[in-house]
Amino acid sequence: MSLTTKMLLISSLLFSSAYANSIDDKVINFEKNRFSKNKRVEIKDLSISLKKELPLKGWYGFIIDVNAQIANKNLNAKDIIFSNGEVMAPQLVDIKTGKSYKDLMTPDLTSIYYSKKRLIAGTDNASDKLVVFSDPLCPFCIEFIPKVIEYVKEHKDIALYYYHFPLFQLHPASKTIVRAMIVAKQKGVKDVELKVYKANFNKYFEPDEKDVSKILKAFNKVLKTNIKLDEINKKSIDEEVFTDINMGENVMVEGTPTIFVNGKQDKTKLEYEMLGKE
Repeated sequence: MSLTTKMLLISSLLFSSAYANSIDDKVINFEKNRFSKNKRVEIKDLSISLKKELPLKGWYGFIIDVNAQIANKNLNAKDIIFSNGEVMAPQLVDIKTGKSYKDLMTPDLTSIYYSKKRLIAGTDNASDKLVVFSDPLCPFCIEFIPKVIEYVKEHKDIALYYYHFPLFQLHPASKTIVRAMIVAKQKGVKDVELKVYKANFNKYFEPDEKDVSKILKAFNKVLKTNIKLDEINKKSIDEEVFTDINMGENVMVEGTPTIFVNGKQDKTKLEYEMLGKE
């Protein structure tokens, strides 16, 4: 390699590095300025947790970790933004396909999501791994989750891991149900998830029910358990629920059901049906 070629290569690398740092700084500064316009929000920290080059020349997608304080309460959130260094955009859509580039910004799962504690069907050493985030009172979940569980049980070499992701604002009663599910599993009740999703709790209460005793009574009746209020009100139970929710939020889960197939989020919710076939 000639001296001139080496110099050009070094210059190119230095320019790329400087440009990368520049666009990252611009994104962070833009986000700080945007959030600072809301006087109720005090930003504690902003950082880039994921930067991904898009199939759009010069454009990158960023996931921003936001640590803020609102009304004396700490808030951890994530924000997605796109930039080419000159323009910032909260959304980019492919005109030809109509698909959002946000679909490319979901982080892949790491091995921590394949905890034996979360395994509900299949074997932990399976080649193919499914992870679901779900709310037991979400109507779409009620239809979807039993199908996935039964599919995994009927096919070889697939593992299914379950995470609670209750949508408290839409289904307040789910708060009691997920806590009771955790206690039931601790007591050794088998197939808790499948039983809950097939329970048809609508016969006993509406998803917006807030009477904890009424909800727990229905749970005990359907699952033939005898769980007490003090058991579901333990701090450790709430901590487990919010650990699951945080695990979902860390990989940009926003609704239910959400399924990951071998570490990647499947928006179609159909890819699992291709697994386990010889």
